[in-house]
Amino acid sequence: MRKKLRDKNFVYSTVYIVIFLCVLCGYVPAQEFKTIRDGVEYAEVTRTIDNQPVRMNLLRLDLTKVRLEVVHANDAAIGVETVSSIAARKGALAAINAGFFRLDTSAYAGDPAGIFQIDGKLLSEANNGRIALMIDNSVATCQKCKNPGMRTEVTIAHLKSWGELWSETRRSNIYGIDRQMKDNELILYTPEFGAVTPRSDMPITEVTIDAGKHVTSVAETNGGTTIPKGGYVLAASGARRPELSATAVKGKDGLIILGSYIENPDMPTTTGKMAFTNVEDIVGGVPQLVKNGKVNVTWEQEKTSKSFVETHHPRTAVAKLKDGKFLLITVDGRSEASGGISLYELAAYLVELGATDAMNLDGGGSTTMYLNGKVVNHPSDKEGERKVSDALIVTPRKK
Repeated sequence: MRKKLRDKNFVYSTVYIVIFLCVLCGYVPAQEFKTIRDGVEYAEVTRTIDNQPVRMNLLRLDLTKVRLEVVHANDAAIGVETVSSIAARKGALAAINAGFFRLDTSAYAGDPAGIFQIDGKLLSEANNGRIALMIDNSVATCQKCKNPGMRTEVTIAHLKSWGELWSETRRSNIYGIDRQMKDNELILYTPEFGAVTPRSDMPITEVTIDAGKHVTSVAETNGGTTIPKGGYVLAASGARRPELSATAVKGKDGLIILGSYIENPDMPTTTGKMAFTNVEDIVGGVPQLVKNGKVNVTWEQEKTSKSFVETHHPRTAVAKLKDGKFLLITVDGRSEASGGISLYELAAYLVELGATDAMNLDGGGSTTMYLNGKVVNHPSDKEGERKVSDALIVTPRKK
């Protein structure tokens, strides 16, 4: 029965995509991008989908001439800031909103909702093996050249992550990073979270590890422990408390190991079913839209909802193109001027533009594109540009 349902869903999805492509057949000309500066091209496009106008903004980047970076609001692990503020603060040529995040008024507002890494430091764990964008800005353009230039390499893949505390011969698994703790969890807090750990309404055990990787304290607290510069604090609740106390020994070394990996990669590796990542920045999204040049919307695998995928919403997405360039796209919605787009329609459109791999980022009221000092799309929130967790920014390449 399950197989029949999956087959049925596949047929519906395929028909849906074919109908959309047929609407575009013979109608969509080659995009006319305008060069903004060397390595940055921009286009504004309006299409009619389901008898509604859909307005899109596109940036096409040559990653040998510009850099990509993920920046969190206020250069922290939590908190929110507008895309335009982040971009201006970093001197960016362009920017879009990026990952999903906790959107509320709590002390955890702006906490990334999936994997998130800055400059090689993991600040949020993966969620359900969802799709992620990996960025490495220091790849040589020519491996055999005497003085090669540099380029940015981007990879789109489903990622998982892990975290461990090692002290002498004992090990404890880390459940999460820089987020609210639930019962029976071990959470790692970094200096990017703030000066102290969050207060807790339940008794917890906290372990402080200094910049020299030494365990300096093991204490029963209710939070509020100072996070040392260059170090960490581990906080455990419930059944994890005695485990943490047994693993961490005051005066001994405390080694924190964090990382991410691609499970079951297409190419076999020396590590079997896992390919470990080694990149600068990572930001998560949901779901994958395109793989190997074909529409492949993996919403069920990534545990999101059918309505989220099929409803017309404002959207933000990125794609690798056949010509080696990288595409940033925003789609306006929730207005008479632009009705938004489903993810199947967006995926089909990206394939038409030459996408080999693509993924969806946070959308809705978060959808924002910044270019040359101003927001060029039309965010759907009544208040205007929304404060978000993080942004993907474009800056000039210096080398």
